[in-house]
Amino acid sequence: MNDRGNLKAKIDGLSPTAIRFVTRMVDSVSSPPKALTGEVATWLSGTPEWIEYFGLALSVHHGTTAEPLGLTGFESVFRNACEAVDWVSSKSESATQRFLDLTLDDGKGLERRLSLKSTAAQRLSNTTVHISKLTEAAWIQDARTARTRRNRTLQLFREYTEAVDSIVMLRAFRRPNAVPHRYQLLEIPTEIFKSLQGSPLGAFASDGPTVDCSYLGHPVAARVYLDRSDAKITVKQVLLAACTVHAEWQLVSE
Repeated sequence: MNDRGNLKAKIDGLSPTAIRFVTRMVDSVSSPPKALTGEVATWLSGTPEWIEYFGLALSVHHGTTAEPLGLTGFESVFRNACEAVDWVSSKSESATQRFLDLTLDDGKGLERRLSLKSTAAQRLSNTTVHISKLTEAAWIQDARTARTRRNRTLQLFREYTEAVDSIVMLRAFRRPNAVPHRYQLLEIPTEIFKSLQGSPLGAFASDGPTVDCSYLGHPVAARVYLDRSDAKITVKQVLLAACTVHAEWQLVSE
């Protein structure tokens, strides 16, 4: 029996409920969202098979739920899309590399060390990006002087930029209780944090300081906030102009 005959036999053996489920999945993948990419290809958008796989995964996900694709799902889809184009990815399990989520090898001698983030917050901006928790930093609550805060912050970001090349983030634009109408996949280079090393002591005077980062001619390309209440590092107002937007998928009309 050929493949088509095998498939028909399998479908004929399904219950009506299972058939409805399979039909819904087939409908989802038969009309995946079209990926919008920039005129200049990026290392992701320049690999059409990767982009296609990711769009199909979004279709399958929303064939069963209105919930945005969360971080765990995003990590799985990202790794699977890399596997589909024969890129080798390895998940970081080392406690000494706590900032690193994924190391990626495209088989051409180029290795990328990535941190993966996602957000589906309400009212996402079209011009700036917000990272609610870049990393935990328990020491913030015990840092009582500006010098201590500065020293610990600069050390943390030295370690961060040594471990991670860039942050790849999936943003789901949505309204309450609705399927996201748009997904955006972007990349923030960790070089955006390097100007922190020259920050003056006075920038760390308050208990929960916000320190500006300059990058690529932007005086304030991002703002690093030491959140003392939650003992974490938040990155605010990252200019989209300082990021790389790999692709966007329009699911439904805005």
